[in-house]
Amino acid sequence: MKHIKIIVEKHPDGYVGYPLGMKGVVVGEGDSPREAVADVSSAVRFHIATFGADTLDADSPVLDAFVADVAVPV
Repeated sequence: MKHIKIIVEKHPDGYVGYPLGMKGVVVGEGDSPREAVADVSSAVRFHIATFGADTLDADSPVLDAFVADVAVPV
């Protein structure tokens, strides 16, 4: 069993989730953060079953993730 981090973003039409430290494109969506996490978790299991455990980045340098808000001149 390996734990992976999943980023969940809120968009006007719902939530989108994607894992960190995986090779390839894996995304999930839902009407709530919980639904997006469940969908992307299912997609991750399918991705590993289809392409193998090598799709997991064993040496991922990601320890944690956070969101920061900064102001920039436009």
